[in-house]
Amino acid sequence: MSDITPTLPPEAPRGQLVTRGSPALSEAIATEKAPSHLDVNEVWRVLMKWRWLIVGMLIAAVAVSIIITISTTPVYRSTATLEINTQPMQVMQQQTDLTPVARNEAQFLATQIGLLSSRTLAERVMRAVGLADDEAFVKGYSNRRDREGAAVGKLLANFEVTPLRGSNLIIIGYRDPDPARSARIINAYAQGFIDSTLERRYNATAFARQFLQSRLDATRAKLEASERALVAYARSQNILSLGAGSVTAGNAGGASSSAQDSLSAQSLVSYNEALAAATRDRIAAEQAYRQAPLSSDASAESNGAILQLRSQLAGLQADYQQKLGTYRPDFPEMVALRQRMDAISKSIASETRNISTSQREGLRAAYAAARGREQQLLAQVNNYRTNVLDLRNRGIQYNILQRDLDTNRTIYDALLQRYKEIGTAGGVGESQASIVDNGAVPNAPFTPNVYKNLAFGLLIGLILGLGAAFAIEFIDDTIKTPEDVTNKLRVPVLGVVPKSVKGTSFVDELKDQRSEISEAYYTIMSSVQFVSNSSFPRTALVTSTRPSEGKSSSSLALAQNLARMGANIVLVDADMRKPSFKTSQPEEIGLATLLVTNGSAMEHVASTSIPNLSLLPSGPIPPNPAELLATNRISAILNELSSHFDIVLIDSPPVLGLADVPVLSALCEATILVVEAGSVRRPAVLSSLRRLLAAKANVAGAILTKYNPKNGGYGYGYGYGSGYGYGYGYGMRRPQRYGEDAEVRQLDIDRVA
Repeated sequence: MSDITPTLPPEAPRGQLVTRGSPALSEAIATEKAPSHLDVNEVWRVLMKWRWLIVGMLIAAVAVSIIITISTTPVYRSTATLEINTQPMQVMQQQTDLTPVARNEAQFLATQIGLLSSRTLAERVMRAVGLADDEAFVKGYSNRRDREGAAVGKLLANFEVTPLRGSNLIIIGYRDPDPARSARIINAYAQGFIDSTLERRYNATAFARQFLQSRLDATRAKLEASERALVAYARSQNILSLGAGSVTAGNAGGASSSAQDSLSAQSLVSYNEALAAATRDRIAAEQAYRQAPLSSDASAESNGAILQLRSQLAGLQADYQQKLGTYRPDFPEMVALRQRMDAISKSIASETRNISTSQREGLRAAYAAARGREQQLLAQVNNYRTNVLDLRNRGIQYNILQRDLDTNRTIYDALLQRYKEIGTAGGVGESQASIVDNGAVPNAPFTPNVYKNLAFGLLIGLILGLGAAFAIEFIDDTIKTPEDVTNKLRVPVLGVVPKSVKGTSFVDELKDQRSEISEAYYTIMSSVQFVSNSSFPRTALVTSTRPSEGKSSSSLALAQNLARMGANIVLVDADMRKPSFKTSQPEEIGLATLLVTNGSAMEHVASTSIPNLSLLPSGPIPPNPAELLATNRISAILNELSSHFDIVLIDSPPVLGLADVPVLSALCEATILVVEAGSVRRPAVLSSLRRLLAAKANVAGAILTKYNPKNGGYGYGYGYGSGYGYGYGYGMRRPQRYGEDAEVRQLDIDRVA
């Protein structure tokens, strides 16, 4: 037999191949799953596979959006802008010493938004605009209360509040089919919010006014009682107050504090001041009197007569000294000069004595008068001091009553002032909001927005289409691509057989050696040779998980290609429940007869129209194929066939539900698993692989059949099998027994001798 240059199967590294009975593949099948990562090729495959579903979803969504846009009544939206003052603006200035409470701006803005959306404000707007009487706004209500409730509900449903992030501005909007009415309503909302805020604050002071009124009445009564008590006590104690201070006497030194200017206190103050002046005068007079001799000499020296006499005396003394140089002292003229000088000196001494005596007497008289006045004033001060001390003792209770009166008057004045402020301003002093922009009549409808609806429809259609496509792919765990075989089954991919073109038969495709199907099976043959040490196995088993996956077609295709390459091959139809190949020989000729007899296998082998290709048919349908295969006879048959043919290729039944395949796979050198693309589910294939490995089968790889490269494995359903033969147990139908509608399907291989 000619060797064929092996071709590597897609994504089938040699490290994945295992020998017969190796537990490595069994563990991989039992535990490992495909890696979860984003595969762009896989995404593109899903998109191409379900492209018409996605396009259909898009068209349907766009059509629905167009229908909704056409059928929707135009709605107009008018907006107004309000500025919320977190630091209130004073409409009426109020003088107060209270420190304003700090506000949390975010919480305050949230509160104002809640007030704008309140039902109370909606009712106010409804009454201001007269919506309950507008038949175009509220229809179908005969009772006015019901109309008002419906109008308020409609206002709340179509009113919206949108705060501008990072500012104190709030945009309020209202939607209505009538553009003019939407502008009226939104302006009424803006003005109503400001008015309701001021009104709410004014009404909030009603309790304060009532409370202050009651406190004013009580405080006024206390004030009047205090005044009466103070006047009665002053009259009974003979206290005459000229001021509003408290009665307080002066200290021992004569100083006084005139908190209350009574007559006695005023007199005491006056006499104290006079006594202090008299004492100063007495001390000055006494000091002048005691210093009289010195002061008299000084006064005499400054007297005019004495100064004249001293001048004459000085002139005579000068004349005397001049003449003393001419005359002797006893000269009569000199004696006369001396006498005149002595007379003048005596006159000066006499005049000086007179002046000193007169001045001393005057100082003594002044001293005596000052002392007498001091004594008189001291007596008066002592008298008035006694009176003031007595008044002070009597004024203690007076001061108590005065303080009580002052306290009551202060409280009354404060309450009266606060009452006047609340009555005048009444909360109008704080404006929490102002209108920045009034609502204008809209020119174009707010909804429906054609472009927005179309874009939304496209988006929804795309989301639904993609979601449906990927949801189906996620739910669909069938084997669809060669990558699924490698990643999900962990077995080598021997090859991929494309789906036949409509109008052509599988046998016709096999006859054309240049067809895609023929080329695919040539590749599969090369891959099998590669994994079997560059030669095709002497005995090979072709099976599948469920019926109709293409195992018999694959068996025929491999046998035909091997025969064309010069190998002497026999194709054994081991599916004794539902044979795939039929000969013109008697019905008792075949494998089933060989298993129950000791005849030669070559006697049951028929040649075909294809050179080098022979066929061992299944023979008559036995009642117990598994029991027949469980004997040693099958091993002897295969050994006899191997001695006459280069390759023995067995077409076996499906794996699941039958015991035939594990027995046959254990006797063959290689087992080839056929998987229909997009039809059989991954758990079923894994279960088949586990059964083969449990029977010590050498799984060479898998063939992916009916593969459509345009959509990457467009599926044919999600179940597997539906009533294949009897006893297979696939699908929803009742299993068939031997001889009950057992159809024999024939693959046309031209001629069977």
